[in-house]
Amino acid sequence: MFTEIQNYKKLSPADVRIIAQRKEEGYEKQLLVFQTPFGYRRMAELFLPEGEGPFPAILFVHWYEPEAHDSNRSQFVSEAVEFARNGAICLTVETLWSDPDFFMKRTQGDDAQNSIEEVTNLRRFIDFLSQQPNIDPKRFAYVGHDFGGMYGVLAGSADRRPTHYVIMAATPRFSDWYLYLPKLEESAREEFISQMSEIDPITHVSNLSPAPILFQFGNDDFHVPLERANDFFEAAQEPKEMKIYESGHGLNEDSTRDRKEWLKQQLGL
Repeated sequence: MFTEIQNYKKLSPADVRIIAQRKEEGYEKQLLVFQTPFGYRRMAELFLPEGEGPFPAILFVHWYEPEAHDSNRSQFVSEAVEFARNGAICLTVETLWSDPDFFMKRTQGDDAQNSIEEVTNLRRFIDFLSQQPNIDPKRFAYVGHDFGGMYGVLAGSADRRPTHYVIMAATPRFSDWYLYLPKLEESAREEFISQMSEIDPITHVSNLSPAPILFQFGNDDFHVPLERANDFFEAAQEPKEMKIYESGHGLNEDSTRDRKEWLKQQLGL
């Protein structure tokens, strides 16, 4: 399965269409449509700083919480605007889990193919940012919350272009999520765990080295208890840092402040 993730179809300029663009105070934003190799399209928003660069890049990939208003590419817009005004090219993107009902619609039979497609789509977003004419490829951050962090580990392991990572409230194994629903019993459950273990983030997080990683977790996260958080952190290579917050799965304002400060320091902003 990981071989299919590594062998992806790269993005071409014809796969991206600008449908709106506007100058704002200190930056420009563009609304984009990406054609995927799988027959559907994905939306994204690009935030461009003023000046000539070279600029660092940040790819933001949101969480999944169907009850939350920001369980979509809007989650990181305010951070993307702030970073663009401070001199970084930022992209916020639509994903499989931008659909609030995606989890209820899927089955375990869908999860492997969905995963292959999602990592391909993320790598093509990385292509897009890397193709910007004023980018600094030595300063490329990936920020992902929940599924955004999990699939980011896979994309980074296969791709190696991101130079920094912020992994937020991500659980180390896909079965931690995908066995919630539908219910599987005994041998079917064990077979699924075995199948997905090939692409579990904990299997691949060491491959992100030597990129620095900031892990952020909540101490009251039902989905990612601290035991899982520690397992994930221990599997990563140095340089790495883990911060635990008085929060649930959505983290809190302290995590936002720490994340922004870490990125500004790491990217030289």
